[in-house]
Amino acid sequence: MTAVESRPQMLVEEFECIALAAEHEDVRLEFVHGRLGVKAAPDGNHSEAVRWLTEQCVRQRPGWWLYPTSTCGLRVETHRQGRARPDGVLAPEGSFAGQGEWVNADQAVMVVEVTSYDSDTDRRDRDEKPRAYAETGIPVYLLVDRDSCEVLVHSEPEDGQYVSLVRRPFGKPAVLPDPVGITLETEAFKAWVR
Repeated sequence: MTAVESRPQMLVEEFECIALAAEHEDVRLEFVHGRLGVKAAPDGNHSEAVRWLTEQCVRQRPGWWLYPTSTCGLRVETHRQGRARPDGVLAPEGSFAGQGEWVNADQAVMVVEVTSYDSDTDRRDRDEKPRAYAETGIPVYLLVDRDSCEVLVHSEPEDGQYVSLVRRPFGKPAVLPDPVGITLETEAFKAWVR
């Protein structure tokens, strides 16, 4: 990467002003690794997958909540200069009270992304966000990949990357390691792919 490529497109403060204005137009923006990105609007199947995950998390971990992207964005990356809008953030209830639109990820035990059928969003979900979430120290990153029909469980963040990656095809149980500590029966995801 050259010096020009590694330089942010804008300052994080500039991004936050643009993102606030874009919300009035129902556009959700992200700022990961110094690059502006538009988060694709979810389709109905995407929304059902997130709803189902929320139900599973609440059922298996009472007192925790899978906060949706519409509720909060996360400050991510090593110096918290990135801004991401994951599809869900698992944290104890009340973790983000009083923090405003962009919350600290200190209480997050897992972030969730469900792929969209949009190449820009998918690239961020598969390539850029795992690094940003690992740099932030979020223990688990769950990617529900509707293209490959599998879940990817990233865990053990170390030196800006997840050192463990477990792939489970839809229909096989996926163990989400501690501190999440739940097992997902992934058969339901088969209904929410193209």
